[in-house]
Amino acid sequence: MSTWTNASTLPSRSYTCGYCGNPLASNIGFSGSIGTIYICHFCSLPTYFDNAGAQIPGSPYGDKVENTPQEVEALYEEARNCVSCNAYTATVLCCRKLLMNIAVSKGAKEGLKFAEYVQYLADKGFVPPDGKAWVDHIRKKGNEATHQIAIMTKEDAQDLITFIEMLLKLIYEFPKAIERKDSDSAEQPAQA
Repeated sequence: MSTWTNASTLPSRSYTCGYCGNPLASNIGFSGSIGTIYICHFCSLPTYFDNAGAQIPGSPYGDKVENTPQEVEALYEEARNCVSCNAYTATVLCCRKLLMNIAVSKGAKEGLKFAEYVQYLADKGFVPPDGKAWVDHIRKKGNEATHQIAIMTKEDAQDLITFIEMLLKLIYEFPKAIERKDSDSAEQPAQA
């Protein structure tokens, strides 16, 4: 870890680094009358906490998802990062757009109406049977954020990220994981 000049020992603070995404407990940094700066022991970058406990930069909400197409991954990461800076309406809009991008990545034609993308995902079995209500919730919240003078809440944003994360795992991550396991099993010699 690179050293910071005049850094001191502070009361330990647990947080997720907004730069590298690692959960940690740091006790090295700087303290002042308006807040405290903690240094991440993974990436050596500073995180500021004001006296009310707000973290800057915040950490992305949700987990990374493996094996997603580049455009889907970029938009999902954008949505996660919007939560980290309290841009909840932007998060909701990204989640709405993600449904379109997912549908296109799975064979839907570009230029369809939003409802047609949602229906495509349901018809092709990409939405779990009990998940249709969640996709519809994303649609409704997205429409509210798009067509009304409505500010979305942290809870709205986190709910949508949580569902999108699970949807991405079901569609991209889990199938690829089982493919790898099946491939590894086929390559190993049979045991007697």
